[in-house]
Amino acid sequence: MNLISIPAFQDNYIWVLVDDERRCVIVDPGESAPVSDAIKENGWQPEAILLTHHHNDHTGGVADLRAQFPHLVVYGPAETQDKGTTQVVEEGENILIREWEFSVFATPGHTLGHLCFYNKPYLFCGDTLFSGGCGRLFEGTPAQMYQSLQKISALPDDTLICCAHEYTLGNMKFAASILPEDRAIQDYYHKVKELRAKNQKTLPVTLKNERKTNLFLRTDDIDLIDKINKETNLSQPEQRFAWLRSKKDNFR
Repeated sequence: MNLISIPAFQDNYIWVLVDDERRCVIVDPGESAPVSDAIKENGWQPEAILLTHHHNDHTGGVADLRAQFPHLVVYGPAETQDKGTTQVVEEGENILIREWEFSVFATPGHTLGHLCFYNKPYLFCGDTLFSGGCGRLFEGTPAQMYQSLQKISALPDDTLICCAHEYTLGNMKFAASILPEDRAIQDYYHKVKELRAKNQKTLPVTLKNERKTNLFLRTDDIDLIDKINKETNLSQPEQRFAWLRSKKDNFR
């Protein structure tokens, strides 16, 4: 089993899982051309598409790929029905595609219908959790996104976070601005800067790494609470998450 990331647009990744017989599952194809090229180049046989949410940079390539491969089943949340989804799935379902079994869970926040797909150790989490950050709240509430991140954080340490954007450098710059003395954050920020200077990918990344370096998963962390307390007194982790998200929204 191989995990491949195909760069798309400016900073998107389209994820592809490929088995030994070159059958593959494609996640969030925002555009079709780089996927079609990779299929031809590698002799892959696409079996299915998984969609995490309805935004065009995750769904824009579906129609074209289905035109090329009419047998493709497209799994996604109800909000993607007009984006080419052929089978609507929801929280608690399991999807069986050849030898792959994906568990589906709802992670509202970025959009209301956002889903994640988990095939141990791979978590395809779209725009919910990023390395060092999380998605903007276009439709959901801070409380919803907080709960979604808690769901993800409950997965095993070795879970590989396969998110859809190369945002790690900006996220770690933000984290370092909030907790400049934090050794784990500084070490990872340094590593990410080196990777991006060489134009190398920072993804996928382990959940274990994110628990140490992603402030959005550290809302109960004493250092973060102390930092927030200098500005305001927030007793609930959901409130601290909202404070962080607001800071990140205005960070440049």
